[in-house]
Amino acid sequence: MTARFPLMIPFEDARTYVLARCTRRAPTLTPVSDALGLVTAVEVIAQESIPPFANTAMDGFAVRSSDVATVPVQLRIIETIAAGHAPERAVGHGEASRIMTGAPIPAGADAVVMVEKTSVSADVVTVEAAVGEGHHIRPAGDDVNLGDLVFAESTVLTAGHLGVLCSLGMNEIETYPRLRVGVISTGDELVDDGGVLAPGQIRDSNRRTLISLLTTDGFVAVDLGLVHDEEAAIELALLRGADQCDAIVTSGGVSMGDFDYVKAVLDRVGDMRWMQIAIKPAKPLAFGTIGETPVFGLPGNPVSSMVSYELFARPGLRAMMGVPDPIRTAIQGVAAEPLARRPDGKTHFSRVSASHEDGRVVIRSVAGQGSHMLTSMARSNALAVLPDGDGYVEGDAVEVLLLN
Repeated sequence: MTARFPLMIPFEDARTYVLARCTRRAPTLTPVSDALGLVTAVEVIAQESIPPFANTAMDGFAVRSSDVATVPVQLRIIETIAAGHAPERAVGHGEASRIMTGAPIPAGADAVVMVEKTSVSADVVTVEAAVGEGHHIRPAGDDVNLGDLVFAESTVLTAGHLGVLCSLGMNEIETYPRLRVGVISTGDELVDDGGVLAPGQIRDSNRRTLISLLTTDGFVAVDLGLVHDEEAAIELALLRGADQCDAIVTSGGVSMGDFDYVKAVLDRVGDMRWMQIAIKPAKPLAFGTIGETPVFGLPGNPVSSMVSYELFARPGLRAMMGVPDPIRTAIQGVAAEPLARRPDGKTHFSRVSASHEDGRVVIRSVAGQGSHMLTSMARSNALAVLPDGDGYVEGDAVEVLLLN
């Protein structure tokens, strides 16, 4: 029986193929100041406690709770303890130390009365509220104790994680390294000098778009330039990129009808697979390696290039950086209007606008779904995943990839 649609590679098979060949890089020691977004290659075990000493959570007076069991009561002020300064005197019966937030609790005191519950005359404080033992005191190790497992291996480091590492006195941590990813655009029709276009020319938008996507996702983007359709120049750019970078992303030259300059060079210097994937847009994809350096050959149409990056290059690169869940998590939205399509044997990734309304993620189509229509991609913040078929009607549940 003749197949209704041309034979194409299923989307999940293609992505599985890519991810299986995107192995994580060897760990390296990284300054904490450069570790945002990186993944830990080791467990983080606390070498000290947070906080390292008992301290006050409030401005007020450090007291013996037994002295303030009956109020009002007057106590003699023996010293003032500011944050960053050690107490000089122990608090005895009938005494109190003025204390500022974060300052160490003096010996003898077991509670803090907040300043709003007191009044002061000369060196005497009148306490107007009874407090129990431990009131407004943060014990040593209240957040982290010496020897605790603070973060597991394969933790993606956020701002909060880095703050904890600094609180533990850590200046470096072993992580999987941040990738350097080279970006190349190819094609005689492309120009990027901002001048007047000659007949048949178009401006190169893909290189800037891909560099921006890579930077947003925490990679170091390396601009390897715009290369015209000349095999020697393409080969030089690819080999230089493979030598300087951890991975390469190209755009253009991977479709069935393209001139085969890129294909010829990559087949000569690399180990490549040329795929037609059952998705729309971004059906063509080239993936392989030059030596040990992965190469992602993305389509030249601007939207196809961005979608292909999202579906294949981004998860592959994140896997190389040790991210435990490199694929973006899909959420469920609700169609606010019909999301129509025709059966064609492909999964469609439709540009949509997603908004939170009445506790739901509501999805609306964005005008202009052609793979060359980059403006509609700029106006979108999500991709709706439309399985093969006739699409969705208003009110249907829709799988959605939120892009920002």
